[in-house]
Amino acid sequence: MKKLLILAAILITAATMKAQTDVQALYHFTNGEKHLTSTVEMFKTDNNGSNYFFVDFDYGVKGVKGATSAYWEISRGIKFWKAPFEIHVEYDGGLGQYVSTPTNGAYTINDAWLFGGQYTWNTADFSKIFTLQAMYKTMRTNYHASFQITGVWTLNFFKKKFTASGFLDFWREHNYATNTKFTMASQPQFWYNFDQHLSLGSEIDLSYGFASHKEFYVNPTIAAKWTF
Repeated sequence: MKKLLILAAILITAATMKAQTDVQALYHFTNGEKHLTSTVEMFKTDNNGSNYFFVDFDYGVKGVKGATSAYWEISRGIKFWKAPFEIHVEYDGGLGQYVSTPTNGAYTINDAWLFGGQYTWNTADFSKIFTLQAMYKTMRTNYHASFQITGVWTLNFFKKKFTASGFLDFWREHNYATNTKFTMASQPQFWYNFDQHLSLGSEIDLSYGFASHKEFYVNPTIAAKWTF
């Protein structure tokens, strides 16, 4: 659920239509959640839109040895015109495991399909970019008719030495664990770019009504990224 490369990669790929891929390692160190997350993401433009996907793996959460959960998202932006509007089609889903007594267990992250549109604004040099998405959302076992609003941003400063990027999702879903009917999740990232490949910084997980967190939840990380 990161969507970070949707905008960051446009800076390089919009004109060349080359793919950009990065790998991230993020260490969570607060709120009793000391664990590692790895992310692989790719973005590529073409003459009729763009492709994007990312895959997240969590490791060592709550006593699990090795990979605890896996989550992936894949989307396609479709356009046959020059205006800054695209048709947006997306799929999300995943699975996980946990340690319990007397037996261990596993779970799935509900499949979700989204369809809608997006508008992208950018400065002339593509150093600052913002995308707004409005989508119909349907989930396999919960809320077959819902919606999601997503904002994604990338801001480059100091000759691209510093990048602030991230996303914010807001959608309707009844979370029975927290008894909330709406969910917010955001993951702003802050990077110092040593060169075109290596970046160090932080991602901050923000959410409300997400997973088992009923109250507003904040979880910072220490992060590294390698861009190919």
